[in-house]
Amino acid sequence: MAAAEDRYVFNVEWFDAQADLIRRYMLTFYPRDNSIEMYDPRNKRSFLKRTEYPDIALAGLYVGAVVTVHARQLRVIDYADTYTRQKLEASKSRTLGLVKPDAYNQIGTVLSAIQAAGFVIARLRMVRMSPEQADAFCAMSSLGPEDSQHLQADVSVAIEIVGDDAVSKWQAVVGPAHPSQAQAEARHSLRAHFATDAVRNAVHASPDPNTAAAEIDFFFGKGRTWPTTAVFNNCTLCVVRPHAFHAAGEIVSRILQEGFEVSAMAVWHMDRATAEEFLEVYKGVLPEYHDMCAQLCTGPSLVMEVRQEDAVPALRKLTGPLDPEVAKHLRPGTLRAKYGVDRVQNAVHCTDLPEDGLLEVEYFFSIMYGQD
Repeated sequence: MAAAEDRYVFNVEWFDAQADLIRRYMLTFYPRDNSIEMYDPRNKRSFLKRTEYPDIALAGLYVGAVVTVHARQLRVIDYADTYTRQKLEASKSRTLGLVKPDAYNQIGTVLSAIQAAGFVIARLRMVRMSPEQADAFCAMSSLGPEDSQHLQADVSVAIEIVGDDAVSKWQAVVGPAHPSQAQAEARHSLRAHFATDAVRNAVHASPDPNTAAAEIDFFFGKGRTWPTTAVFNNCTLCVVRPHAFHAAGEIVSRILQEGFEVSAMAVWHMDRATAEEFLEVYKGVLPEYHDMCAQLCTGPSLVMEVRQEDAVPALRKLTGPLDPEVAKHLRPGTLRAKYGVDRVQNAVHCTDLPEDGLLEVEYFFSIMYGQD
């Protein structure tokens, strides 16, 4: 008799905007061939027959995750059976990473380190803490007044990190709090490379699972609102597309190295309506419009306000031609030449027209902000 096929089952919900209803389904994932099926428990019938779906991976399935299936954004709300819970619950723990103001120029390096360690970046938001917010965060995290003063100094980047034994493994990536100890005991850690002292030590790591949960709720909890850090002048929009999200850290590092300022940043899961509205200017202009919209819905995107004098043409120059094949021949040092695949999966969206730079930034960081 053949062995039972491995499968994982999740309870998911989808907000049906047309009907103004939350619809719930059971999503089953089969790792053998990366296929999925969906069942409607309310109506007791199949909603989606088993089909291969390469845009979903087991690493991205955990409670709280958002996955997109045929342009529907599904939020994973629970494990649907005991086997799935036992297999995955321990390997899908979460912790907080916080890039402190002193490590602003290393944001990309930190993102790359997170992904290189096998973690999933579940949520990300650039924030500027008020004195009250910095004091509250330090109180829950057993940090002192000097830490609070430092966190108020400039922007920080809060990151929800998901992975196997996330708290202790992220602590190992970050290293001991004091740079001298980090250099002696964990010379490959982030703090060994970038920390200045015990306060300006580049990156925060949650000390234990309970504190991690409180810290994640502090930045990302339901009903939590953070003012945008976007400046809305001398700006352009940069979006790292889902297929290139694995290289988001490298792309951010390159943008910063080229002298741009990243003044706002968030991970976005776009639904079809958002993608179509955002790219509407290309409708009827680019034959790939519908495919581009669909690609933006396949997973997380990293959305940024990027600033510099003449920001729009400057970032377009760094991004390169729309077609990565053309970019590889004519502009081999550009982002699309290095990370693009084709005209749809071309790694990075950047604003085309100077007059649209502010409009595109406002779309995400004013109109849609708080709905990500």
